[in-house]
Amino acid sequence: MTMNHEGQNISASLNASAARGFLVHMANDLGRGEYFAGLYIVGCISGLASRIVQSVHQVGWTNAFFETFGISVIVWGSCIAGVSLVIRDRTRGVGSLEIAVGAPFILLVVLPSSALSWIAVAGLSLYILFFTDLASARRGATILLAVTVPMLWSRMLLQLFASSILAADAWLVGLLLGTQRTGNLVEFADGSGQLAIYPGCSSLANVSLAILCWVAFSQVTSHKRSKYDFLWCLAACASVVAVNVSRMAAMGLNEGYYQSLHNQWGETVANVIILALIVSISALGVRRELLQRI
Repeated sequence: MTMNHEGQNISASLNASAARGFLVHMANDLGRGEYFAGLYIVGCISGLASRIVQSVHQVGWTNAFFETFGISVIVWGSCIAGVSLVIRDRTRGVGSLEIAVGAPFILLVVLPSSALSWIAVAGLSLYILFFTDLASARRGATILLAVTVPMLWSRMLLQLFASSILAADAWLVGLLLGTQRTGNLVEFADGSGQLAIYPGCSSLANVSLAILCWVAFSQVTSHKRSKYDFLWCLAACASVVAVNVSRMAAMGLNEGYYQSLHNQWGETVANVIILALIVSISALGVRRELLQRI
């Protein structure tokens, strides 16, 4: 019995050693870019899943698909661009520290919370930016870190400071209409009622998309930093605020304009204009690098 017990221990030890050897071999053979890209893919899918399911449940697969599942095309494009840049890195051999970083990442993304998934994506991006020398992966990580702004941080900011942010939008609308405002309420231009500005109408969400778009364009094109970069990003953000506030001001003229513009078509037209402006301004800011690629 003693020999059998010892034999079992030896066999278990050999099996464990073989498993460790296999894992070490896999880690040494796996590309670091492939490893990080795999983590990002899981993280992004987990972070976007709840929005996709909600959109499909509300309008069905076909309509949800054409509405991009209620997620901006800038977010979709940035996720794809970020992962593509990360996976370009061909450095072989995943270190033990990187495997250790992947463990809590997976733990966060498998939990049923999109917020935790985006926190995991942000944490992984910061690790790549500060603790690796992978040039292409660092560019992709910068984009994916920026993705977390509209998907998580701007939403948290709006929840924490909703009254101040909505009051700022209301102040701008009231300024255009020349009417009084109280908190997030603005009087109609004809005095027939009040326009209420809710979180869904805030300019903040689209401002975060403008920042993301600029970051994505600059990283994808390997844009050289310039003293004018801040102005280009600011111009993209300002265009978002201008379109959003102008639409709300038009709704605040009277009840008729409100009914005409406060619907799906009015929102779609405004979003298309905002998207066109954001993309155009971002492209102009990196025009030299874009022209070199043509």
